[in-house]
Amino acid sequence: MDDDEKKRERAHEHESPEDIKGILSAVSSEVPSMIKNILASVFSEEAGRSMGKAAAAYYKELKQGGLPEQVAVRLTEDYMRTFTSIGDMLRSGSKGDDIGREVERKLRVKMAEKEEEKEEEQEDE
Repeated sequence: MDDDEKKRERAHEHESPEDIKGILSAVSSEVPSMIKNILASVFSEEAGRSMGKAAAAYYKELKQGGLPEQVAVRLTEDYMRTFTSIGDMLRSGSKGDDIGREVERKLRVKMAEKEEEKEEEQEDE
């Protein structure tokens, strides 16, 4: 274990269950809100205009680069599909508070594992 890991572990030794509960509560309430805000900015009218301009510029560059029409159109469609896929992924992750609960669950599991490791180390000493 290097010095940075030791410092982080010492910092966490002083966290009380109430502190941890507060952290988990904040994470579970803030993460869904952050995703909703990101979605609002990604799917705004302005973002739509920007994506349209980006797609047009991409298509223009492909054509100027000498690619045939069909290839340029297909690549531009793929380019736009990337944005759509990212949006779909964000939308599916923001349904309800599922993502906040999942983050909280994973944090609890990780904390339990760390506590178990700590107890094992103390038993070995």
